[in-house]
Amino acid sequence: MYRATTRQVQITVTPEYSSGRSSPGEDEYFWAYTIEIVNLGEEAVQLISRHWKITDANGRTEEVKGAGVVGKQPMLRQGERFEYTSGVPLKTPSGLMSGTYQMVTEDGDDFDAEVPAFSLDAPSVKRVMH
Repeated sequence: MYRATTRQVQITVTPEYSSGRSSPGEDEYFWAYTIEIVNLGEEAVQLISRHWKITDANGRTEEVKGAGVVGKQPMLRQGERFEYTSGVPLKTPSGLMSGTYQMVTEDGDDFDAEVPAFSLDAPSVKRVMH
């Protein structure tokens, strides 16, 4: 589990290797990751867009940008939470993901909430710090 808090928006990531969707012999590895976003502050915030950086074990980085997450742009009032699960494929048995969510308050103030960097490691791979 990985966690970061930006302006009272807490983001927790739990990655899990998906052996059923992976084919190591064909250099195809897949992870599911669950994201929980909790508004710990008093002002309501809405998730507008996402920006991911996905780096494989060879150092190749891919950037992904888009509106919302899983087709939604959730509004979170004080104490509310939003959770979703998505996935990422890699050609290597380990990698790293990090990113930001662009958030906007009811007053129109926008900011980037940090998604903590998280490690993607297949169970057969010796864990190393990236």
